[in-house]
Amino acid sequence: MAKKYVPMAIAYDFDGTLAPGNMQEHQFLPDIAMTAKAFWGEVKRLTKEHQADEVLVYMNLMLEKATAAHAPVRREDFKACGRTIQLFDGVPEWFDRITEYGRSQGVKVEHFLVSSGNAEIFAGTPIAPKFTQVYASKFMFNEMGAPVWPALAVNYTTKTQYLFRINKGAHDLSDSTSVNQVIAKKDRAIPFENMVFIGDGATDIPCFRLVKDEGGLSIAVYKPRGHGASTKANGFLNAGRVHCAVPAIYTEDSDLDRIIKARIDMLAARARLGSLVSEVPG
Repeated sequence: MAKKYVPMAIAYDFDGTLAPGNMQEHQFLPDIAMTAKAFWGEVKRLTKEHQADEVLVYMNLMLEKATAAHAPVRREDFKACGRTIQLFDGVPEWFDRITEYGRSQGVKVEHFLVSSGNAEIFAGTPIAPKFTQVYASKFMFNEMGAPVWPALAVNYTTKTQYLFRINKGAHDLSDSTSVNQVIAKKDRAIPFENMVFIGDGATDIPCFRLVKDEGGLSIAVYKPRGHGASTKANGFLNAGRVHCAVPAIYTEDSDLDRIIKARIDMLAARARLGSLVSEVPG
């Protein structure tokens, strides 16, 4: 009989969580000769002026500024930008190591991205194949591979929708029925208490709270070096929004590594206890 593994999901933000800064700042903005301060300042101004969704505004501005700068923005051009992103220490090796550790303990660990950043840029990173599902803002492309319209805008409140999709196994974004169906807790693909959410910023607060309130583990990470880097993350901790705040260091035996392995151990032990209890005659 095939071994039955305990399902576990680790959902991650990207910008400031798996890599420093915003993903557009590594290559895309230099390509259009804009500084991060100028670009995001204009996004903020337009968002306020038009009372618009900030994610839709930045996606539109990317295309507008790229056109003005005669910078190519086909799908492959976005992907090329992703190849230049410098990830936090230990990130490239993290996924295989944690997945294998889970397997050794009888836990099936799956990794999910839930990000307001660009799915097309993320696709160029070396870690993209490690994810079961990627929920990130993305464009619709024409037959020439050029972006024509936003296909998906993931903002701070809609992020929680994707946690429910993970919870219920409803990964088809064109299907709004499955994610809203009433499914008994025991029949859900990955219970919230078997879920971890790792993020760094204000856009992650709804996800932090949802996972924490439903019995999962919420972790705030911060840039390992820099004056005051931990202030924001510790603010989330002090406000009761997360369980812990640790540096964004993904190497073996780091704080984050030990916490996730301990969580895997806990889920494995809980499953063993449940199995033993069910075998005891009533």
